[in-house]
Formats: sequence, C-alpha cells, structure tokens
Amino acid sequence: MRPAVRGRSLRPPSSLCPGARDVPATPAYPDGACIVSAFVPRPHTRGTSWLSLLAGLGACVALASASAAQTENPPGVAPMPAQPPLTVPPGEGGPQPIPQQARLEIADFSVVELRGTAAPNARVTSLGDKRQGGGIVIDDEGLILTIGYLVIETEQIEVIGRNGQRVPAALIAYDNNTGLGLVRAAAPLNIEPIDFADSSQAKVSDPMLVVGFDGVAPAYLVSRRQYAGTWEYLLDDALFTAPATTGWSGAALVNNEGKLVGIGSLLVPDALGESQRLAGNMFVPVDLLKPILTDLVEAGKPKAPARPWLGVNVQDIKGRLLVTRVSADGPAARGGINEGDIIVGLKGQPLKSSADFYQRLWESGDAGVEVELNVVQGAEVKRLPIKTIDRQEYLRPPAMF
Repeated sequence: MRPAVRGRSLRPPSSLCPGARDVPATPAYPDGACIVSAFVPRPHTRGTSWLSLLAGLGACVALASASAAQTENPPGVAPMPAQPPLTVPPGEGGPQPIPQQARLEIADFSVVELRGTAAPNARVTSLGDKRQGGGIVIDDEGLILTIGYLVIETEQIEVIGRNGQRVPAALIAYDNNTGLGLVRAAAPLNIEPIDFADSSQAKVSDPMLVVGFDGVAPAYLVSRRQYAGTWEYLLDDALFTAPATTGWSGAALVNNEGKLVGIGSLLVPDALGESQRLAGNMFVPVDLLKPILTDLVEAGKPKAPARPWLGVNVQDIKGRLLVTRVSADGPAARGGINEGDIIVGLKGQPLKSSADFYQRLWESGDAGVEVELNVVQGAEVKRLPIKTIDRQEYLRPPAMF
C-alpha cells in the first residue's frame, strides 16, 4: 500500500520547445540515431500543446536509421507522419517570448536532480565515483524515487531542487529485483509529489514526457517487452521510448495526465526490439514499485526472501553465456568462475538464454542456496558448485545524514 501523500495530477504545460540532433554512426549505433538534446524549457508559441510537439518528432522516431526507415511498422505501432517544422509567428519587433513566470522547471513535474559520491570502499566500481541523475518526489516528507545504481554504495547524496535549493539526502531503501531506490531528503523540498499512473494501461504509440535532471523531452512509448540485463537482472514487461534522451538515469516517464508511468534506467540501441536499430530509453514500470513501497519505506528492502545472487555479468550468445565480469570476492569468484568462461548449463541442463538462466537460478531457492553451474574453462566443461548470497549483503551499507 502506498504511504499517504498529498498528490496531484499535473497536465504538462504547453511551453516546451525541444531541440533535436542527428548523431552520426558509431560502433554503438552503426545506423546512427536521433537524439533530443538541450532539454530545457524554451520560449514557444502560446497555445501550442505538448502533444503537437510530440507529433512533430514522429519523423525523427520513424527515420532514426536508414534501415529502420525501409521496414514496416512493428505490430501495434501506428505510423508516425512527418510534420512541418514548428515556427514562432513574429509579432511586432520579432518573436514574442513566453513571460518569465510561465517558464518551467523540472520541479514542476516533481523531479529533482540527484548527485552522489561513491564510498571509498564501494564494491561496484563500474558506476564511477561521481553519480548524477534524476529523482522523483513521491511524498510530502522528502521521499524521492530513483534508479538504484545512482545511489547505492554512496557516502554522500545531494538533492538539487527548485531554484537550485541544495539539500543533503540519504539512501533509505534499495530493491535489487526492480533496480529501484528510495532517497530521503534531510529538509522539506517545497515540491508537490507526483501521482502514480497504472503503467499496465500505457499503450505502444502513447505520447509521453521524459523529465530528467537536465530538462524535459517528448517521446513515444514504442515497445513493451521482456528485458534481460547482463548483471543478473530481468524485467518481464519493460517500457521502451524513443527518441533517445540524454538525462535518462532516474528520469520520470510522465503520461498526458501528468502521472508517473516509469523510472528511467538505460540508453538502448534497440528500443523497437533486437531486429531493428532505434536508439531509445528503457524505463522500469512504476507498477513494480507499488506492492513493495511500504516494505521499502519501513524496512529498507522487500520483506519477501531475497533471490540468490552469483555476482557475474554475462553476454548472451545464443544460450551460451560469456562471462564478461566477475564481482570481486562475490559468490562466483569464490566458486572459481573467471572472466572469459562460458556458462552453458545449470544443474546439468542446457540454457536457452540469459533470461532462462536467471529464471532458473531464482527458482532454485532463496539466497544462500547452492547451485551447480556447467562452465567451459579452456577445453574442459566443469561442474562448479556456487553458494549464492543476497546481493544486499555484498553491497556496502549506505551512509546516513
């Protein structure tokens, strides 16, 4: 049950003027990409709705790569017609700016900027020493929802709110299953909390706003599907948007009622699916938070038994899982798993994919259960027993105020 909050429904105002730029082909995006940049409120024609702006970006989504432009629209995605460029009709003396009081801050969408400094002894070193992203205010007492990797194993967290207000904060909860974290600000933020949408009702082709620490950008929901990360992470129904935005970490995905649909997690090259290259962003549905929110606030984690964790990152190569990283002093490392090994089975049974591997691992029992991995090391296939743990036990505890 969600703690009592004073929420409201905020309809996105009409003064957003996004910029867009084409990104040339790179090794990560061989077909190029269309990325919305400079996501800050800008003067725009009075009365132009944010839905019109989304329509104007339809061509950017549909033509993000030459190859994607020549394919049919995937099932459920409506064609997005190109729109004429938006213009500001000149008034006497040139274009007329929006009055200063009409300009927006991300705080108008219940979003703040988070800055974190990693603890000196942090075990997850791949996240870097300095973190920056968004957070979403969800109650009147400074409770902020964000993506967990921004705030785990930090010694200092700072919230930057309305008008640049800076307030210290602390991590109070983290859920490894969803990847979501909760931060509590040390002082009131004077920002109204956002209401939660029913993310299961969001449909492919729905227009959205992505509100990140660096501003506001329009987008479309372009697919919903299973997402398997490389780090023992699986979402059955992740949300994917396009065009891609730069401030995705901890960003709020907001529907046309101003309600929270998802929490920003990743930049991806395949928002439409593996068969088509289209840069976009992946969001964690807010519905995953609802059943565990009270547990997170009261206990710092869900009360359900923790899943078993190995401490490996893998690259899925048709069901053969190449180990690309092993967490130092984690269960896999202690059990003899090395980078470059290939995991081909669990308990003697072959694997179909990384998603299949994670599901079967978690079905083996609670954290602490011993599992047997079938691993190719050199020219041998070895059976390696690994005693799993709860990942929360591996992470360094958070600093308090």
